[in-house]
Amino acid sequence: QVQLVESGGGLVQPGGSRRLSCAASGSIFNINDMGWYRQAPGKQRELVAAITNSGSTNYADSVKGRFTISRDNTKNTVYLQMNSLKPEDTAVYYCNALISTVPSRPYYDYWGQGTQVTVSS
Repeated sequence: QVQLVESGGGLVQPGGSRRLSCAASGSIFNINDMGWYRQAPGKQRELVAAITNSGSTNYADSVKGRFTISRDNTKNTVYLQMNSLKPEDTAVYYCNALISTVPSRPYYDYWGQGTQVTVSS
C-alpha cells in the first residue's frame, strides 16, 4: 500500500511564503513524475507544478516566478516553495505521484489527502 502525506499548509498573509512537503511511503519500487495540484472552492482541480524524476519542471503560468517545485529522491519527497503569495492562491493543495510498486509493472497515480493554504490578511 502506498501513501502520500502532505504537510505545510496553513494561513499566510499576502506577499508571504509557505513550503509544502509531500512524502510517499509504503511499498514503492520507483517514483516517476511528482506534482502539486490545487482546487479552489467552485473551481476545477488544476496543475500547479510538476517535476520528473530527473528534475525537469513544469509550472502553471499563474505561479511561474513565484513557486518552485523540488524533490528529494532519497526521501521520496516532493516540495513546493511558494513565495509572493496572493489571495487567489487560496486552495486545497494536493500532492500527486506516478508510482510503480513492483519491477516491470505499470505506474499508477497516487494522491495525497490535500492540505489547505489560505492567503488572507
